Amino acid sequence: MANTTDPTLAPTGPTYGWCDWHEGPSGTAVLISVVEQCSGPGITRYACAPCREQRRLVPYGQQP
Repeated sequence: MANTTDPTLAPTGPTYGWCDWHEGPSGTAVLISVVEQCSGPGITRYACAPCREQRRLVPYGQQP
């Protein structure tokens, strides 16, 4: 059985997310909101640093 917690086995290189506000790829996208639904998967929305600054969006983990 492989050891999946070994940090040397983690993929290297840049990882890119998706910004739902400007609808494009981003290296700075963080989770902004989670919309839960009664049935089926919920929806998550991510925003990049420029969109967060322009729209005064607060990351999900820092919201009250």
